[in-house]
Amino acid sequence: MEVALGGVWRITAVRPTWSESVGGEKPSRVRVRMEAVEKWDSALLLFLFDLQETCRVDGTHCDLEAVPANVRALLVQLTSAHETSVPFDRSENFLASVGLATVDAWRKAREIVAFVGECVLSATRLVRMPHRFRWRDCIDEMQQCGAMALPIVSLISFLVGLIMAYQAAVQLRQFGADIYVADLVGLSVVREMGPMMAAIVLAGRTGAAFAATIGNMKANEEIDALAALGISPVDFLVLPRIVALGVMMPLLALYANGVGILGGMMVGAVVLEIPPTAYWIETQSVIDLSDLSTGLFKALAFGLLIGLAGCLRGLQAERSAAGVGRAATSAVVTAILLIIVSDAVFAVIFNTLGF
Repeated sequence: MEVALGGVWRITAVRPTWSESVGGEKPSRVRVRMEAVEKWDSALLLFLFDLQETCRVDGTHCDLEAVPANVRALLVQLTSAHETSVPFDRSENFLASVGLATVDAWRKAREIVAFVGECVLSATRLVRMPHRFRWRDCIDEMQQCGAMALPIVSLISFLVGLIMAYQAAVQLRQFGADIYVADLVGLSVVREMGPMMAAIVLAGRTGAAFAATIGNMKANEEIDALAALGISPVDFLVLPRIVALGVMMPLLALYANGVGILGGMMVGAVVLEIPPTAYWIETQSVIDLSDLSTGLFKALAFGLLIGLAGCLRGLQAERSAAGVGRAATSAVVTAILLIIVSDAVFAVIFNTLGF
């Protein structure tokens, strides 16, 4: 069925509904045209929204390709603001759904690559013109993501070291190898668990905060104002946050390593009756500079990934309170996913290189 709209559409006039227009018919496909429309306002959008939602409920394919792009853009905003639990539109066949998903994935990949490229160019400008960098904002963000995160990082790292030492003690004491608890906890914390736990804590704490802050600024059109003034949002908002995380993550990882080893030492002293001096000497004997540098390099990479994920989702946020919330959630999920994937890649690379 082809529907041709025309005339003048005003919100003050009587607005037709799709159910009244089509009667009792349920076509399998509806194509909308509006070349004959002279003037229109939100009344036309409400009619198209009613048509679109009715088609979703009935399983009818609604083709709006002939509708002008500006009208479709406004209709998308109206639809996102009135999300309901209507059944999913399954009128498209499998191949069409796969094609649309592929196009969407390609578009998102291009956005990510473009954002990373802008960050690289911004970092290049920082090296060439450091006096134009917002050092005050960077220091403020370093305090927020570094010093203010110490309590939660301390608690998580201490408990992780304590749990690992206790679980290892249950097994090793059966063989009289109690002292090797220090080896297991020390290597695990320094190479993996210290940077990993600090990164996951910051992904949930700082990554979400970055996305919420930038998303709220986008909703308030502050980012548009920066662009109108000729100021790059990446230089002004993104780079100070990424630099702050890149600097503070290795320091937090070092702190997490020490607290995690302290938790293992407590278990060794209380459960296994290992003197703290013996535990510390055994830990020093098994950990070398390559283990420490491996963990710090991972922490640096994790910090950069958390900053990129949080800022990217903030810039992609919709201009609404719900959009800001979804951006914060997406930032946490994206950051944790990138942390796990990158840690697996680092494990393969370091094993190949012999570290």
